[in-house]
Amino acid sequence: MEYFWIIAFVGIISMLAYQRASLAVWTCALLLFLGLITILSRLSPWILSLGWFIFFIGMLPLYATSLRQKWMTQRLLNFYCNHMPTMSSTEREALAAGTIGWEGDLFRGTPNWEKLLTYPKATLSAEEKAFLAGPVQALCAMIDDWEITHHLADLPPKMWQFLKEEGFFALIIPKKYGGKAFSAYAHSQILTTVYGKSASVASTIAVPNSLGPAELLLHYGTEEQKNYYLPRLARGEEVPCFALTGLEAGSDAGAMTDKGTVCWGEYEGKKIIGIELSWNKRYITLAPVATVIGLAFKLYDPEHLLGKQKKLGITCALIPRNTPGIVIGRRHFPCNAVFQNGPTQGDNVFIPLDWVIGGPAMVGQGWRMLMECLAAGRAISLPASGTGGAKMAIFASSAYAHIRRQFKLPIGRFEGIEAVLARMAGYTYLMDATRTFTAAMIDSGEKPALASAITKYHVTELGRKVIDDAMDIHGGKGICLGPRNYLGRFYQAIPIAITVEGANILTRSMIIFGQGAMRCHPYILAELKAASCADEKQRLCEFDKALMGHISFSLSHFFRTAILGLTSAKIVKAPVGETKRYFQQATRFSAAFAMLADMSLLVLKGALKRKESISARLGDILSYLYLLSAVLKHHYDQGSPIEDLPLVKWASLTCLFEIQESIDGLLTNFPHRGLAYFLRLLIFPIGMRFARPDDKLSFKVAQSLLIPTPTRTRLTEGVFNAPVPNNMLGMLEDALQKVILAEPIEKIIKTAFYDKLIKGEDFIQQGKAAVEKKIISNEQLTILLAAEEARRKVISVDDFAPEELSS
Repeated sequence: MEYFWIIAFVGIISMLAYQRASLAVWTCALLLFLGLITILSRLSPWILSLGWFIFFIGMLPLYATSLRQKWMTQRLLNFYCNHMPTMSSTEREALAAGTIGWEGDLFRGTPNWEKLLTYPKATLSAEEKAFLAGPVQALCAMIDDWEITHHLADLPPKMWQFLKEEGFFALIIPKKYGGKAFSAYAHSQILTTVYGKSASVASTIAVPNSLGPAELLLHYGTEEQKNYYLPRLARGEEVPCFALTGLEAGSDAGAMTDKGTVCWGEYEGKKIIGIELSWNKRYITLAPVATVIGLAFKLYDPEHLLGKQKKLGITCALIPRNTPGIVIGRRHFPCNAVFQNGPTQGDNVFIPLDWVIGGPAMVGQGWRMLMECLAAGRAISLPASGTGGAKMAIFASSAYAHIRRQFKLPIGRFEGIEAVLARMAGYTYLMDATRTFTAAMIDSGEKPALASAITKYHVTELGRKVIDDAMDIHGGKGICLGPRNYLGRFYQAIPIAITVEGANILTRSMIIFGQGAMRCHPYILAELKAASCADEKQRLCEFDKALMGHISFSLSHFFRTAILGLTSAKIVKAPVGETKRYFQQATRFSAAFAMLADMSLLVLKGALKRKESISARLGDILSYLYLLSAVLKHHYDQGSPIEDLPLVKWASLTCLFEIQESIDGLLTNFPHRGLAYFLRLLIFPIGMRFARPDDKLSFKVAQSLLIPTPTRTRLTEGVFNAPVPNNMLGMLEDALQKVILAEPIEKIIKTAFYDKLIKGEDFIQQGKAAVEKKIISNEQLTILLAAEEARRKVISVDDFAPEELSS
């Protein structure tokens, strides 16, 4: 009987912690249990007395607030202040930027899947669909990427004019200023399609519509600035660039040495208070052709012309190109991509204060402005580049694998190729789902700083893997550059997306978990703010409130992790259907992540900031939870098509495996070895059970791609495959259709040849012999010849006379 009460006690404690019950519920439940055990059990009086004593001693500090604050909270507050790392102002502003959405639910360990599935679905308006079907298709038909990258090293003048006239530089500008006012999802769809045709053209479109003058003006500009610049930007009369990166300041933009000094100067014949600027920027897209330069710099006021402060902070200004003292026009050459990119310098350039974006009121607010607007570039432009390239690669590779033959078989029938095709498709599905989900969050009003960092990092990294796999499948076809090569330039340009707007190594090792811990954790930011409070009494009260919540939060996830591990999360309420187990396992790992995050912060304290490998693995867990959520949401939003289930399962299992491996890596390298062993037992009580997708599943995925299927159509939506001149993707699709149509005829000829009814050294000769023998008709021979001609055309590679390559 005694064992019954012990089991009951453990069960009650676990249930209360799992549900994160309130203090009142805890008190009532424990009082009721102690009352029952006192009346009904045969336990000795001293054990019962001990139980009641522990109960009152345990509850006393929870109800006696002043006593708790004096003897416990004050000591913990002192310890906290001594061990938390200091943060620079740029770090604080970066961490505080933007809003938190679904990633916050994942960080807190209790994701509500009904909430996820009811998030607004990414949709396009009739006007946006018309733009994609009209100007975007027309632009793609104009693009000859070999001509652009090899011969012109620029977009042709006709294309520049088309981009301006059709509003490609005005996608985010409101209609009242002459812009398109498109949604984030439409913006992403446009770039995804164009990136699939040319990285150089798409990058030219992306920059004016992401982190640049237009977006900064929309959010922070004065009415006068908006009314002057936005219509001109929308019409293409002004070509903008934004200069942030410098010689010493890359990912650490706060280290910039570009300087502005508030002083008296002369402008248009009048003596005014303005800013004298000197800068040296590099890697600035559109700088060589820009007519207006957005500039970030550190502003100083040594003569106190604007107020008491001497160091005013990072400031952003708009400066016309023809302002005296500006040096601009030279170009960088990034990985054979020829979008306009180059350096700009300024020496003692004097500008009016009114040229500061937002006017004098926004002096010193530049870093906050940039961090709040960076989400668009990270969440839209760069994920679109990775997804566009991946969609093109899987579209081309799946067709090529059916068309290309070795050992008298399509190479797509070899298991090695099947495995690579499945991996490409699974990664592309992951990328597209994540890109779409994050764009939809922006359209719902979020400014997802953390989600955009996750999206940018993982979509560009997965894009690199997909392009690498596509090159492997294409072999020599992929490495021989020329007009027939649709992969080579993407392969060369992939490092650009990996590098810009937050280098991926930095994003993974410092930003994702660092920003997540501060913004998504329900109590860490509150504790930090409380510890920084100037009023001593208020500091103690606020820290005590946050601390009590934090303890309850940690205790809950300790029990949740154990219970979900032991039950394999089968007790979790989740949407029913084929994907139910993935929802449940995501909940399990979300709780484990919340617990691991707290344990890491508790053990490593401020040193976690320097333990970048630990931080990176925590970031990976959160990231793959976000990617898994996006996959499940994407499948749901598309109507849960049953034929896509192999892809969904492949992507989901990959996410769960990566989460498991990240946890394993974290615990293997966790500094406190004893605690690491205990946490491993807690999270994986029955072992590490997740594996990569097996060969059977990979085969199913590959088979859904080697012929035109609804799954392949959905996966490669947006790829420009129109049958227009010089469009190799259109030629590939045409060849695929013709080869599939000819395959039954080939089978008849092959059978006749093996039965020695016909002779011939190749299919063409055998086909003609089959016509003579009336085994096939002339119409069938025509189909066979057309398929062979189309096949040879798309597997051919380019060659050049030596003088043709001298340019």
